[in-house]
Amino acid sequence: MVKSALMDRWLAVMMRLPGRFLRIWEITWQPLAVLLAISLLLGSSSLPPGDRTERVRAFTRQVEFDYVQWTLDALQIKFTQAALGDSDYITEAARKQIVLDYLDLVGQTQRTEWEISLLFTDPNTPNPQQAAQPLRHKLEQLRSQRDQIAPLAESILQSQVSYVTNRMGLTLGGQPTPPVLYHSTPLPLALIVSPREVIRQDESISLLPDLTTDQRAEIEERVDHSLNVSSLVVDIGGVGTYPTMVQQTSSLAWLSEVVSHEWVHNYLTLRPLGINYLTSPALRVMNETTASIAGKEIGRAVLEQFYPELLPPPSPQPAPAPPKLPEEPPAFDFRKEMNITRVTVDQLLAEGKVEEAEAYMEARRQIFWEQGYHSLRKLNQAYFAFYGAYADEPGGASGASEDPVGTAVRALRAQSPSLTAFINRMSWFYSFEQLQQAVSQGDVDQTTPGS
Repeated sequence: MVKSALMDRWLAVMMRLPGRFLRIWEITWQPLAVLLAISLLLGSSSLPPGDRTERVRAFTRQVEFDYVQWTLDALQIKFTQAALGDSDYITEAARKQIVLDYLDLVGQTQRTEWEISLLFTDPNTPNPQQAAQPLRHKLEQLRSQRDQIAPLAESILQSQVSYVTNRMGLTLGGQPTPPVLYHSTPLPLALIVSPREVIRQDESISLLPDLTTDQRAEIEERVDHSLNVSSLVVDIGGVGTYPTMVQQTSSLAWLSEVVSHEWVHNYLTLRPLGINYLTSPALRVMNETTASIAGKEIGRAVLEQFYPELLPPPSPQPAPAPPKLPEEPPAFDFRKEMNITRVTVDQLLAEGKVEEAEAYMEARRQIFWEQGYHSLRKLNQAYFAFYGAYADEPGGASGASEDPVGTAVRALRAQSPSLTAFINRMSWFYSFEQLQQAVSQGDVDQTTPGS
């Protein structure tokens, strides 16, 4: 049950809202209540107390992310912006400029934060506290400007994504369902837990976003040693809450893709594929891969419609490559090498060689480090359990060239006459066998409206 203090705060906010806001609330409270109920069901454990989830949470309770508080704050921002309706009275050119100005402020903020961090790591800076003062003042101003414009910019981008999904036919009663709502914010981290003997995501627990590297490593070590599992604290790009939670970025291409990706998760949540997200690893891969494919296509369509000058140029036909000198080493291909790693690890684990697989992964991690991939802090079963679910492209951590689930999802998209036909077909699957049968029979609704 939500704490009474939070409910009092919510009621106080509602009492201060203008009449237009209250009318919006009267229209939307029922679908939002349904979505909240679904979110709570999906986010809660269906296993009894004392199960593996509770054993993991014994190490994380003090640093877990508060979704209830975040949702209340985000809904307050969204409903207030909807009540004001500022974006309804702005020309299309002005709407576009507001989004671009916001992204520029995000970029300036991030660069200033980086400059401050460099002062504290540069051994040639004798007094970093003093040297950072002008930058801190600049950062405070930039954050204030960013936060002031953010709600309006988010409202505009929401309407642009809604326009594209509406044009594609991903609607109910002429409107995207649920409505496109997102809020950019520092994202929680995710503690991923996998068994050691097989790559499988058993747990994903959201943690506070500001944990240091030392704190992350300490949690992982305690969980691993106490429960004999493989764990990893990872960064994420978005969360399928409602409104969806999206990382701040200065890249419109990335932002439009992630907003679309997370909205697709909300769309699927109202249908069998989303409802059964936690039923099996295969259904999770089907869900994530569908959202990844759709997010990329919808995000690109947003750029084509509203920001065509920001589209990357079409890839030119590659010219014949000149012959390489015999001593020239081939370029390091991250996805290819990661795929080799995953396939080898799967084989070692299938043979019961758990310790050999773990030693191999650490040796491979050092190779990646030497090639410049310094953010790869750990390479273990939990790493592959998390990143392997995103199989929208072959290769990489999913081992997708060998994985039948990702391959089947991509095959169904290739067979589909439109993105809408693909999403609507995928959304009603509740088993991998149904997907396999649809692919083998070319079972796609050719009449589904779409792009």
